[in-house]
Amino acid sequence: MVYFTSDLHLGHRNIISLQYRPFESVEEMDRALIDNFNSVVKKNDTVFILGDICYRLKLDKANEVISRLNGRKYLIKGNHDLEYDPALFVDVRDYMAVSLNGKYFTLMHYPMLSWPKKERGSIQLHGHIHARMDYNERNRAEGIKRYDVGVDANDFYPVSVDSIMDFFGEN
Repeated sequence: MVYFTSDLHLGHRNIISLQYRPFESVEEMDRALIDNFNSVVKKNDTVFILGDICYRLKLDKANEVISRLNGRKYLIKGNHDLEYDPALFVDVRDYMAVSLNGKYFTLMHYPMLSWPKKERGSIQLHGHIHARMDYNERNRAEGIKRYDVGVDANDFYPVSVDSIMDFFGEN
């Protein structure tokens, strides 16, 4: 299976109050996000992480935390990402385009107003803005195939390619 996520901000104490995350402490948040991630993403699954895995963690601690995340990980770098150990990822890029299940996806940390093959039905996946699901629903209602895969918009879990396809009525 293929999954997407973004903006975990592991180690970021202030994100709890800034984004009204339902956690009492950064330790609870980190534990929940890692558990949620690993409950969905299995060892042989592919997961595209669209940036901001950690925030203000020292590099060795960030690498240790990332190593605990399941799956074959691709990183599309966000504005808070460090130069993590490249061995933790299949690939690290600023931008990526992939074809999955017969659909073209543009992957970037930031939302885009336009993207390759937009007029032919491609879907742009992003993070960065810490939206809620109503943002994705508004995009769909307006015919915009742009989806925030960040944890704040997806109940603090990665989202599967099948779920995104279903969301846009593509299956």
